[in-house]
Amino acid sequence: MASVSFTLFSFLRCLCVIVILAQSSAQTPCDNTKGNYTINSTYHNNLNTLLSSFSSYTQINYGFYNFSYGQGEDKVYAIGLCRGDLKPDECLKSLNDSRVSLAERCPNQKEAIWWTVECMLRYTNRSIFGVMENQPTNNNYYNLNVTGSVEQFNTALESLMRNLTRIAASGDSRRKYATASAYGSDFQTIYGQAQCTPDLSSEDCTKCLDEAISIIPQCCSGKAGGNVVKPSCRIRFDPYSFYGPTLNIDLDAPPSPSTNNTSSSQGKSNTSRTIIAIVVSVACVVLVLTLLCIYLRLRKQRKKIEFEREEESDEDEISFTEPLQNNFNTIRIATNGFADSNKLGQGGFGAVYKGQLSNGQEIAVKRLSRDSGQGDLEFKNEVVLLAKLQHRNLVRLLGFGLEGRERLLVYEFVPNKSLDYLIFDPTMKPQLNWEKRYKIIRGIARGILYLHEDSRLRIIHRDLKASNILLDHEMNPKIADFGMARLVLMDQTQANTSRIVGTYGYMAPEYVMHGQFSVKSDVFSFGVLILEIVSGQKNSGINNGENMEDLLSFAWRSWKEGKAINVVDPSLNNNSRNEMLRCIHIGLLCVQENLVDRPTMANIVLMLNSYSLSLPIPAEPAFYMNSRTRSLPETQSWEYNSRETGSSEAILKSAQESENEASITELYPR
Repeated sequence: MASVSFTLFSFLRCLCVIVILAQSSAQTPCDNTKGNYTINSTYHNNLNTLLSSFSSYTQINYGFYNFSYGQGEDKVYAIGLCRGDLKPDECLKSLNDSRVSLAERCPNQKEAIWWTVECMLRYTNRSIFGVMENQPTNNNYYNLNVTGSVEQFNTALESLMRNLTRIAASGDSRRKYATASAYGSDFQTIYGQAQCTPDLSSEDCTKCLDEAISIIPQCCSGKAGGNVVKPSCRIRFDPYSFYGPTLNIDLDAPPSPSTNNTSSSQGKSNTSRTIIAIVVSVACVVLVLTLLCIYLRLRKQRKKIEFEREEESDEDEISFTEPLQNNFNTIRIATNGFADSNKLGQGGFGAVYKGQLSNGQEIAVKRLSRDSGQGDLEFKNEVVLLAKLQHRNLVRLLGFGLEGRERLLVYEFVPNKSLDYLIFDPTMKPQLNWEKRYKIIRGIARGILYLHEDSRLRIIHRDLKASNILLDHEMNPKIADFGMARLVLMDQTQANTSRIVGTYGYMAPEYVMHGQFSVKSDVFSFGVLILEIVSGQKNSGINNGENMEDLLSFAWRSWKEGKAINVVDPSLNNNSRNEMLRCIHIGLLCVQENLVDRPTMANIVLMLNSYSLSLPIPAEPAFYMNSRTRSLPETQSWEYNSRETGSSEAILKSAQESENEASITELYPR
């Protein structure tokens, strides 16, 4: 019985497709009002050359071809558009079949259009790139009526098509395409598709699709499936799934050019055109040099204006590139419907799930909470920032997903979870010997240095903490979670904010009390991280007999008393005690209350890599809870004996003991 039902289902589906195809074949693709051409004429040759050249553009993998060829009245413009789930070879085959069909049905018309289930091919002798056109319009429907309430079906259909319109119109110049499904009456699934030619603006795409949707009640009322096709857009709904997964676009694939003017063979022999070309080329060179000079002179002013615009309105829209956007259903399937068994953790802005794409790639998906404090600003901030950043010590963003109120961020999967998972768990921290911890400290430092000085814009993270440091399979650290990050100009060192965001314990005093953040705010957070990694303790408190003492106060008091070794995690061996004590010293330099006294990340990286560099004396850290301990004399500094591997104690020396009578504390430039 099941076999009979399946056969009947397949037969009805094929029958419905045949009905649509039969009606499509009755369309009139040729426009006799726009003029004709003669066989083997210049226009005819240009047309054949242009349409046959599509297959040569192998770098195009997003199914949109818009080119022109020829000159003057013989110039031909053509657009080829395939469905978003067609592979490049399938797309080119469909377009080639359409080209053959058009040649048979329109043997001499200068303007023609052809639609199939998979693609649309159009050519004309006038410019059509970026122009929204509604005519000619054709529509088809299934000879299969809706079961159940027609009103309920129409309501669900309209909601589905409006949602698809919004998604398709938000695409970029490579693809404006969307598919999704919804439940109609009697739990019947409606599969929908909306597509525009990507050369349209978002507004024109929306307008074209809205007009196509408005035709559904006229052509397809009460029908379970139908479609409306126009030169600039098309929609389709169906009781059966007719599309596959939307193909990802290669990040390196360039958008299709709006025009690709190629001179015909007749124009190459024209002497006057050659002279004009030479004159134009010279003029272009002069113009380019002039503009370059102007650009170099106004570069700083332009950057300043762009930054001020960003600060004036934090709600300004940030455009996304289509290759970053993933299909929501694809991500949902990859995470097994965001199953609890795939849940990696829960953060302040939402849960993180492990997933696996159809190609086997493992991903981590951050599903932002609908009621979280992160709004459009933070979401866009994190997407745009991570998309521009590439560094081995920064987590890599693979894409994002949007559907309704759902917001997803897709990251590379980092297998060893976050630093806090290992460093603060007594049963897990033995996995992190000192070599690994020192490697993690230096990796974090390199990542922050990249953010502060080496990336295109100076980036202040503002939420550096152990839970935002992920560890890959080789225990390399990767800084994550840029939702709180802020961009500043390269020559700007400080900024203010009325929104204090971050994690207490890691936040610098000037930021907590006055809303002032700078690169030195991140330096403070990094100092806290160093002390946590060395000690294996959270910054919130350490048991000191009957009293609780915060980590910064404990480290400072121990260092002043010459007992900095007490800060070191007891589970670590003593083979690298000099490095441990040096890291404690660097950490205390980073958490000084006065931000001017804190070193830059460039100096910190140098300190971590050069044992011969003496370190300045740190001042009292911010939020120090015990001021009764006397201060060290200003003429003294800590120096660590790195020349004798057998010695591991910190040595307190006076400046007078220096052999060359110079202060042992070597001040370094800031």
